[in-house]
Amino acid sequence: MKTGYVELARAQQERWQAAYASDPRLHGAEPSQAARWTTRLFAAAGIDDVLELGAGQGRDALYFARQGFSVHATDFSETALDQLRLAAQREGLDDRVTAALHDVRDPLPPADGTVNSVYANQLLSMALSRDELRGLVAEIRRVLRPGGLFVYTAWSTDDASVACGIDHGDDLFEQNGFAVRYFDRELVDELAEGWEFGAADACTEGPEPRRLWRVTQAKPA
Repeated sequence: MKTGYVELARAQQERWQAAYASDPRLHGAEPSQAARWTTRLFAAAGIDDVLELGAGQGRDALYFARQGFSVHATDFSETALDQLRLAAQREGLDDRVTAALHDVRDPLPPADGTVNSVYANQLLSMALSRDELRGLVAEIRRVLRPGGLFVYTAWSTDDASVACGIDHGDDLFEQNGFAVRYFDRELVDELAEGWEFGAADACTEGPEPRRLWRVTQAKPA
């Protein structure tokens, strides 16, 4: 694990492992609003396969598969991935869903230019330094085919919970044991450099609700 937040990153991995083990439906069974929206975008673009980063227990991965997509899901929690695999088998979707252990601080497994789309719901808001975020986005661009789409969501600095909890600096805060990075528009634009920028839409998710960015960008053709 290569990280600018070594101890925090390790603690976060353990925290997520424990949370998934204690609650097999930590985020519920329904797909996120981001996944519903992204499904329509990918389908309209003629995309039929998705690389999901930070898939967790798989509520979005399973939704993509139900809509006919082939999904390769990754996460740094083996517990979550085991739960995802079991759910896929129960639904008869294991021919459309594969799952692999991976920490996004490390290089992505696919070869250059072999992936049609990448999806990451709130993953970029985890305990990643800015250098790690830049490295991750560069890796995503590397594995995407020319014209391939990248959709991600991240917590917005407009959310009411910003600056709450333990301040780790640089808009990264720890709340109830979980670290969250908040994105301002400047960071969204920085991570879009070198891409064909689609949109950065303000959206909400969850019952509270949380304010997020939903960002769409494409690898230049």
